[in-house]
Amino acid sequence: MIHYIHEMVWGPWLLILFLGIGIIYSVKTGFFQIRKLAYWWKETIGSIQEEDEEGDKGDVTRFQTACTALAATIGTGNIVGVATALTAGGPGAIFWMWVSAVIGMMTGYAETMLGIRYRYKDKSGAWVCGPMVYLERGLKLPALGMIYSFLCIMVSLGMGSMVQSNSIAETLKYSFQVPTPLVGIFLTGLVCLVVLGGISRIASVSERMIPVASGIYMLFSMVVIMSCYDKIPYIFHVIFKDAFQPVSVFSGAAGFGISKSLQYGISRGVFSNEAGLGSMAVLHGAAENTTPEKQGMWAMFEVFFDTIIICTMTAFVILCMTEGDAAGSGYDGAALTAFSFSKRLGGLGEYVVSGSMLVFAFATIIAWYYLGKQAAGYLAESLKKRNILYLLQRILRGKIYTLLYLCAVFVGCLAKLETVWEFSDIWNGLMAVPNIVALIFLMKEVKVPK
Repeated sequence: MIHYIHEMVWGPWLLILFLGIGIIYSVKTGFFQIRKLAYWWKETIGSIQEEDEEGDKGDVTRFQTACTALAATIGTGNIVGVATALTAGGPGAIFWMWVSAVIGMMTGYAETMLGIRYRYKDKSGAWVCGPMVYLERGLKLPALGMIYSFLCIMVSLGMGSMVQSNSIAETLKYSFQVPTPLVGIFLTGLVCLVVLGGISRIASVSERMIPVASGIYMLFSMVVIMSCYDKIPYIFHVIFKDAFQPVSVFSGAAGFGISKSLQYGISRGVFSNEAGLGSMAVLHGAAENTTPEKQGMWAMFEVFFDTIIICTMTAFVILCMTEGDAAGSGYDGAALTAFSFSKRLGGLGEYVVSGSMLVFAFATIIAWYYLGKQAAGYLAESLKKRNILYLLQRILRGKIYTLLYLCAVFVGCLAKLETVWEFSDIWNGLMAVPNIVALIFLMKEVKVPK
């Protein structure tokens, strides 16, 4: 039953929504993400040193919020998701992952820009930002904002914490024979130390962790890819050839078919970079000394870096080491990625994948805590205004949500999560619907720099 619901939620209709809204914004802005690449690159990565000089001590900078957003997006999707897309959808899935990323850059820009435009400070002086805010204040649909908040909380407790902590526990058990209860205790304590420091500490840890971990992963990926550089033209040929061959077709509710490479490429691309889910709008909300346009361009950079760079490197490592036939290797998921790295780097390859999984998953856990905390605070305040569900208000407020999140992290280390994974993926897909509704009806408010 759960699997059937999952297939319905992540069916062709949702993929068309993701593609459609990205295409509309791309056309509306004259493909700003391509036409003005040099400009937004200079305004993001090119402005880091200038930002450090201008920022006040204690502020959450634009770069820190970008790293926090990358912490939420760079994770198992870049290692497990890419491998699954290749085995289930073929090499062509990577082409459609690129497509989803290019148009998703404008979706990420739009939702982040709207988030910064409509954000406000609560009684404690903290920023409240995200789709729930622009659904309430921009679209005048507070009920839809509350629904989004609830779905975001469910994703944070499932995909954001339990699934990620389970990946950490399984990796440490498989690679280093560390008992899962011990992993659960240590990981929960470590997460607690970070998240109790609030967004400032989460952003600070992400700023140090993500560039280093991504750099190491990219370095070893390039070593593997360049060791067989002569295969690269063939890999490109296989990707483009397979992308337009509907070898296997599934039927949607409307009775139409779509190739598996397109299905898995787009769905795994969205799973990895989260463009369209609205999560980036929440994570960028704490940035100081910024504008909606500047923060929107940082969101564009994140989608580009996550999918076009990191996911592509993973894909090329796998395709180079399997001669373009990932499905024929006999492996899937993280095992396929580890196999591909190990084939060229030996035992070091397995440690590269294991280490990357650990760091990326931990970064995702701390970033999704902030996402869930923001959603919980918003929902609690909305319920208080309507004087309803007092008990739920208490649960969502303050330390109770933190306790629930830490419990989810610990339980995730011990549990078998097949059902939790599918449930979380369902919440993930549903979370996109109210956000896309807002992106459609608030389209006139989204502008790009000239």
